[in-house]
Amino acid sequence: MTVATCITDFLEYCEVTKNQSQKTIENYAHYLGRFKEFLTKESKPDLKPSQIDLKLINKYRLFLNRYGQNQSRAKACESLSVKTQNYHIIALRAFLKYLIKNDIETLAPEKIELSKIQDRTVEVLSREELSRLFNAVEPQSLSGARDLAILETLYSTGLRVSELASLNRDQVDLKRKEFAVRGKGRKIRIVFLSEKAAETIQNYINKRVDNSEPLFISIPRRKAKNITIGVGAQTGVDTQTSTQIAKEIINPQSARLSTVSIESIVSKYARKAGIVKKVTPHTLRHSFATELLMNGADIRSVQELLGHASITTTQIYTHVTNKALREVHEKFHK
Repeated sequence: MTVATCITDFLEYCEVTKNQSQKTIENYAHYLGRFKEFLTKESKPDLKPSQIDLKLINKYRLFLNRYGQNQSRAKACESLSVKTQNYHIIALRAFLKYLIKNDIETLAPEKIELSKIQDRTVEVLSREELSRLFNAVEPQSLSGARDLAILETLYSTGLRVSELASLNRDQVDLKRKEFAVRGKGRKIRIVFLSEKAAETIQNYINKRVDNSEPLFISIPRRKAKNITIGVGAQTGVDTQTSTQIAKEIINPQSARLSTVSIESIVSKYARKAGIVKKVTPHTLRHSFATELLMNGADIRSVQELLGHASITTTQIYTHVTNKALREVHEKFHK
């Protein structure tokens, strides 16, 4: 049994037994595919799991560290960051753990250490910047109402962009101002809407003339400015026009707004608001978490609201929210 054969078995195990997400399986396939590429380069395509040792792993890490240089001029690419190299090692350790669990002799995964990387920093928006961002939207049109609802929801809930894109209308309880969302690892958590966020979502829904399932939809540009609440003489949009608009929106292949489109929307209003720093949906997630901690929320609660599997991930926010250190500085620095 070769390493290549075992990798195929491992990916099937992840899909069937572990029931992991398609994205996780794709990532494993990508990172372990690079390990197979390394074995081919080393003239060891038929390597057995028992032949994996620390010497081979060290050569593999050198291969990853020089990856951009290893490619021919025609296939030249950027070198891999230390963080990306660690992703490769994490995938390899998961594979080795699987082998040992199935009584296949190989290197113990705990013998492979991850490379030390610099502490991660996060970009957040100040309250003044947030205000400018929201005020940059003109919510009179359907597209404007949708965009404001997107911004407010991202900031109010701390949702990941993929989680926001997957939301359906019947999923969001605007009366209770809370709803469940399935995040990374298919884990379900409860998130909460502020009063303002709930109002902007309701305003956006009121302007919808379709009955498609997704909460945030792609709107045909030539119609976006003309769609208003309801139909008929009360709104200036006749029934025939509204029906045509609804037909264009309901296309099941294109109704749901993509994550790329949501990222473009956030970036568009950041530029319009004159915010120099790069602003993404994740920036609003960072701002959400930072605001909670600055106002005294405990880190465990913030971890649950963000859907982090490990509190270590949540701790990246503490360096910008440590009230105790600020109080010490103000008290003793004269």
